[in-house]
Amino acid sequence: MSTGENEPFYVIGISVRTTNENQQAAKDIPALWQRFMSENIAEQIPNKLSSEVYAVYTDYESDYTKPYTTIIGCKVSEIGNVPEGFMSKKIAAPNYKTYVAKGSLVENIVYNKWLEIWDEDINRAYTSDYEVYGAKSTDPTNAEVEIFIGIN
Repeated sequence: MSTGENEPFYVIGISVRTTNENQQAAKDIPALWQRFMSENIAEQIPNKLSSEVYAVYTDYESDYTKPYTTIIGCKVSEIGNVPEGFMSKKIAAPNYKTYVAKGSLVENIVYNKWLEIWDEDINRAYTSDYEVYGAKSTDPTNAEVEIFIGIN
């Protein structure tokens, strides 16, 4: 776990408005991932900078207990050409605390890491938080996923 500054960047992807209340996000986010994979969404994103997949949590109504938007997509060089049905977002929280979830994706390592984060006493900015699925996450049984939490 470390803290640092990140340059602003843009993401284009598909999105859902959800909430952690009544386990709603536990249904909505896997469904969004399913759509991302089954419809080969990454291939439809223009101006991609890499093949890394970003899961972004943003547009928080309040804190993590209230509605927010999840976007699954890719980092792009510009957002002048957003396909219909997709969403673009500038990710611009200047300060981040970074966590790494390690292990089997099937065993909910990422969600379990979020449970730890929610329990931590950190001064979250609630602007944009995100996960990065890169080369280290290609083996689902032994994956590493970085989670960036915007802090004040």
